[in-house]
Amino acid sequence: MYSSILSASVFGLTARKIRVEADVSNGLPGAVMVGYLAGQVRETMDRVRTALKNSGFALEPKKITVNLAPAGFKKEGNFFDLPVALTILSAYGLLEEKQTEGLLVVGELGLNGEVCPVSGILPVVLEAKKEGCKACMVPWDNVKEAEYAGILPVIGVKTLREAVSFLGTQNNWKTVSIKKQASFTVPSYTGPDFRDIRGQQEARRAAEIAVSGFHNLLLIGPPGSGKSMLASRIPSILPGLSREEVLEISSIYSVAGLLNTEHPLVTERPFRAPHHTITPQALSGGGRIPRPGEISLAHRGILFLDELPEFPRIALEVLRQPLENRKILISRSNYSEEFPADFLLLAAMNPCKCGYYPDMQRCTCTEREIHGYLHRISRPLLDRMDLSAEMSRIPFEELWKKEREEAQEENSAAIRSRVERVQKLQLQRYEGTPYRFNGDLDSAGVQKYCVLGTEEEKILEGMYRKFSLTARSCHRLLKVARTLADMDESEKIRKKHLAEAAAFRAADEKYWG
Repeated sequence: MYSSILSASVFGLTARKIRVEADVSNGLPGAVMVGYLAGQVRETMDRVRTALKNSGFALEPKKITVNLAPAGFKKEGNFFDLPVALTILSAYGLLEEKQTEGLLVVGELGLNGEVCPVSGILPVVLEAKKEGCKACMVPWDNVKEAEYAGILPVIGVKTLREAVSFLGTQNNWKTVSIKKQASFTVPSYTGPDFRDIRGQQEARRAAEIAVSGFHNLLLIGPPGSGKSMLASRIPSILPGLSREEVLEISSIYSVAGLLNTEHPLVTERPFRAPHHTITPQALSGGGRIPRPGEISLAHRGILFLDELPEFPRIALEVLRQPLENRKILISRSNYSEEFPADFLLLAAMNPCKCGYYPDMQRCTCTEREIHGYLHRISRPLLDRMDLSAEMSRIPFEELWKKEREEAQEENSAAIRSRVERVQKLQLQRYEGTPYRFNGDLDSAGVQKYCVLGTEEEKILEGMYRKFSLTARSCHRLLKVARTLADMDESEKIRKKHLAEAAAFRAADEKYWG
């Protein structure tokens, strides 16, 4: 007999429909799987046969042929154990094929018949809806994740025997009702607070501007000046996620296998801080089976690169295209996948190897060493940093005074309220456009939304000539000025906004000029 069941496999961040077919006939007993299979999938039949035996299904020795269609692309992943087992049972007549019509099935089997969780359930459910399926059967541990989509009835099973029993009932899976979109709450932030930062007003201001307009930020200063401390507190001023953003980010983490089965949603903006020994592939994503890298895991959040010059130069250059396009295309010989990469780049660095330049009384580096250290960062990458803020060593008197007095610095909640107001203004302005925040503007967007008066144009021309700006850095200066105007609730970019935006590029001229 012949039987088939619909399944799916994840490629990149999307799922593809796979039809699992089985034919049982007379002939030399044995089992074969075809359909352009990866090694991981070729092992499926061994797991399925053992799981069937240990689940109490004594099958008559027959010739079994299993095909995963279409055969035009390689099948990867651990999605097919459960659908293969159910298809074989249906081909043996132990299940009626009509019981699986309109059902999409995924799941890995243990040798004892246990149904194990798989990665990438959210894209699979979306694909099932697209293909007109009536319901999805998934491992029990993946049920919560699948239900958050709220678009199809979801059947969770713990064992192969349970799946067969459920499909064999008269009422069957068609009585399972679709659940409403599962509600979720964004947890209140309990991490480090900006009130812990002593002094460093310039850096605090730069951080607020960067988050308000989604601009890239570079922090420069000697060791112990608080660069990493400030960076770790920037998540505390990030606005919360919308439901669409939660599902978008959770889909990426689902494919990467990084979701918690108990709480299968990412409800906080990502803050990724990879070590400087990271490889270009781990940063950008890829591999034999393309998977999201750190820049995609930081989507809608922050990618923090501490000790920026210590990163391999080839890894840093990987960032250039995603910072412009907000996405990255990973190409392989058989197929290519596009991953989102809309992140805020936050970087920190010392001004030299010993960390004390330009304090020549403490700096032990030679001029050549300083030049070599700074120029580990290429000019094209530096051009993509919208803001640069210097952080100096805090005087003991200020630090001790702050510790002894009850007066505290402004806390994160106050800063976040201002950030939310500015971002709301931008979302209203760019509604119906490809942009979300000022940092997203391309050259056409800059021309349209960063309009200058006659005096402001003359000032910008002077800055362009004095600082030898490139077209890219000039546009980025204007985008920062647009954010500063929004923070002042000004419709037009004024001279003071241009001046402050230029001041946050002064470090470029000081160290790399």
